[in-house]
Amino acid sequence: MGKALILLIFTLYSSLMFGQTSLQYRLKEGDTFTIRQNAQQVITQELDGATHEITNKINGVIEFKVVGEKEDNYELTITFKDLNLNMISSIQGELLNVHAKEVSEDDIQSRIFNSLLNVPVQITLAKNGDILGVTGGDTLVAKMANSSGLQDEFSLNMMKKSLEKEFGSEALSDSYEQMTYIYPKEEVQVGDTWKNEYTGGLSVKNVWSLEGLTGTYANIIGKADVLMDIAEPATTMKLKGTQQTSVTTDLASGFVQSMTVEGESKGISTITQMGAQEIPTTIKSTITYELIKI
Repeated sequence: MGKALILLIFTLYSSLMFGQTSLQYRLKEGDTFTIRQNAQQVITQELDGATHEITNKINGVIEFKVVGEKEDNYELTITFKDLNLNMISSIQGELLNVHAKEVSEDDIQSRIFNSLLNVPVQITLAKNGDILGVTGGDTLVAKMANSSGLQDEFSLNMMKKSLEKEFGSEALSDSYEQMTYIYPKEEVQVGDTWKNEYTGGLSVKNVWSLEGLTGTYANIIGKADVLMDIAEPATTMKLKGTQQTSVTTDLASGFVQSMTVEGESKGISTITQMGAQEIPTTIKSTITYELIKI
């Protein structure tokens, strides 16, 4: 009897310590998750011994709601509930300061960003967090552009092109895949690693590791190589760097409880008005996501 009890205890202990864990999203229709996002990005450019620094700060509240469930994926809506943006240049001072909820009819930027609040965009989310598709981003961009009050078609289309880079369907997919695409396709145990990647203006190759299981939560660490290749009419940017991510997720739903993403990339940028002159450029960023109750 004693030996049998010892064997049973050992078996249970082994299954807890070395057992495989299925890390994935387990959602059901009607589930709602509200995330507070805070981001700071510092862009430093060096030219002829002089330094120009631009600091971008973004904070907002985003609601994720499950509206459909299929065998291999989920349909969710993403809705901005609040968004605040601030941009400061070390040379020119404050360039942008917008609080989307505080709309002013005399301020075009205020009207544009206020118009994106409470407009749902739908995503298709795989169980490993890969965003398979986004619909509604183009409608959101059109609404934002129209709220500017611009009348001539050329200016309106130029604004749409600009807004698409941040709020179009593809841009939203790239942006929120950073938060969702964290899980392996196979079961893992503590200490295991897996890889994934996504591409676009920002291409990221991640290596993830399951660091631990604590009660109902999983602790995951990610390290990534980052390539930024952006070409716009007024400027281009080619940078390489690294990114470190720390995540705590809920084992029951798979949804992120908290996440911190820190990155640094270096390379060169060009400005059209300065011809082909290459400007040494560094970008440092910190982004946090936190599940909140409202």
